[in-house]
Amino acid sequence: MRRHPCRGEAGREVTAASGTPTLHGAAVGRGIGIGLMYGLWKPRVLGAWRVPASGPVILAVNHSHNIDGPMLMGTAPRPVHFLIKKEAFVGPLDPFLRGIGQLKVDRTSADRTAITQALGVLENGGVLGIFPEGTRGEGDFASLRAGLAYFAVRSGAPIVPVAVMGSTERRGRLISALPPLRSGVDVVFGDPFDAGDGSGLRTRKALDEATVRIQARLTSHLENARRFTGR
Repeated sequence: MRRHPCRGEAGREVTAASGTPTLHGAAVGRGIGIGLMYGLWKPRVLGAWRVPASGPVILAVNHSHNIDGPMLMGTAPRPVHFLIKKEAFVGPLDPFLRGIGQLKVDRTSADRTAITQALGVLENGGVLGIFPEGTRGEGDFASLRAGLAYFAVRSGAPIVPVAVMGSTERRGRLISALPPLRSGVDVVFGDPFDAGDGSGLRTRKALDEATVRIQARLTSHLENARRFTGR
């Protein structure tokens, strides 16, 4: 009989035999995210029902502030495995991030380990979180990397666009790098869509065309979210 992990053992169940992070770790991360995000700020979550209740899905999130990832982890209706730059995995954060099912990626090269793990998450019917812009910036989806198109076309998983809004409007008094405590942050989920053209092709041309389609859908969602929230 399989023994359930005792307290403090979450980090030991980070990955399955294939190296793919398990749902257990991401579920722990979601619980932590719920406590922190709702405890420190006032998230308003719109359209969470649009996220498929089961099966593989990719959440494509705009990225303008460091709390965008944790905010999504705490507000998404399902546990999320995020692709996170390897520079964040330093000191005690390394085992912690691994323990809550997050994926370390080297953005300077084709990180085969991260690619295999991310595809494994989707093959297991999990939720993969991606910042398609690749790095923190204006958060307007103006420039997308090809990774999102690759994962979507390769796995066949639908993409759900997500707009996190309000995290950069003001700086906190106690910690200027964070939004003011108890301030409002909007998290707006869009309709899921397929990135591929139905051909199943994964050529460079097919991925480039998929990236163009994805960018149009993400930009449209962000514009709609701004109109709806007034931000």
